Amino acid sequence: MKVKLIALSLGISSLVVGGLAGLTYIVNLPYPMIRRPVARVAPILLLPSYMSMDRNYREAIAHVEQADQLVNSPSSFADITLGEKKVQAAQNNLDALPVWFLGYEPKFYCRVFSCSWRFTFDEFKQARTQVGRMEAIVFQQKNAITQYEKAEQLLQTAKQDYQKAKNLQQQQAILTTWQNSLDELHQLPPSTFAATLASAKLEAYQRDFQQIAGNIVGLKQTNIMIEAAQKFSLAAATNCKNAPHITEKWQQCANLWQQAIDRLQTVNPKEPGYVESQTLIAQYKTNLGAVEIRQKTEKASVQAFEQAQAKIQQLQSKFAQGVQPHQRSLFISELQGTINQLQKVQSQTTVYNQAQELLKLAQAKLQEVSSL
Repeated sequence: MKVKLIALSLGISSLVVGGLAGLTYIVNLPYPMIRRPVARVAPILLLPSYMSMDRNYREAIAHVEQADQLVNSPSSFADITLGEKKVQAAQNNLDALPVWFLGYEPKFYCRVFSCSWRFTFDEFKQARTQVGRMEAIVFQQKNAITQYEKAEQLLQTAKQDYQKAKNLQQQQAILTTWQNSLDELHQLPPSTFAATLASAKLEAYQRDFQQIAGNIVGLKQTNIMIEAAQKFSLAAATNCKNAPHITEKWQQCANLWQQAIDRLQTVNPKEPGYVESQTLIAQYKTNLGAVEIRQKTEKASVQAFEQAQAKIQQLQSKFAQGVQPHQRSLFISELQGTINQLQKVQSQTTVYNQAQELLKLAQAKLQEVSSL
């Protein structure tokens, strides 16, 4: 019997506790029509709601302040990430505060727990606005970070690729990518932390780019001069082949080689490609020197041949009646001088073959007269 009474007592207690729990749950539902009457009659039953609201109010204020510092004055990208979490936490806290409760101060709870609520509807609206604004700032900051990291990666890749470029065309293509990455950094929203980081690096980045771009411009100009010089050298080589040539044509060849050299001598020692230009100058001056030697040889050979021809004509006129015995020594002497003159004609000249034929005739005549 005693056991039954204990069991009954426990059952009744359970029902009472369960009933109270259910009643507490119902009266704490977020409906003004339930809470307000209960707040007037039995405010202690709303203690769970008061505690939740007080906690969310305090946390909302704290999270808003923390988010404001992290989002609006970040010192690193990590601050922005943490600030985003604080903004979301503040948003969750504000969502947990019922709008109908704003401006209502639970006197019983505040008298017992000394709450400091002064959260009016205007303040709630202001907090909502501030949180919304920080959400927008976070979104902008994250986009700026993505843009910054992408531009930074493109720039560093361009720097590496430039070192590996094999020709001017590849270098120019890489410079275009390099310039695009700099443009991306310049276009970062000024108020973002990414823009602050970029501004600290942009001056150095721009200086490096200008130096490289200047080198490219110089190299391009050098290449233009080298290409022009090579065209003159090709014209000279084409005109000078199939020697021998007359003196005037050798002069034309020399002029072409000199034009090629003149183009190369415009390359500044500070410009890229200067070493290549000097190598070509050395080669072209060697070719020019060879042409000038050929020109002098041609001129001297023609002069010697013409003098020999004139001498032969004089001999033919002077000894038109034949060589008399008393004239034999004089004839041999003058004919030998003509032979010596013909022997001055160098090979690979325009008059060499004619000189050789005339030389054979002169030598035969000399042998004939000498044998008399």
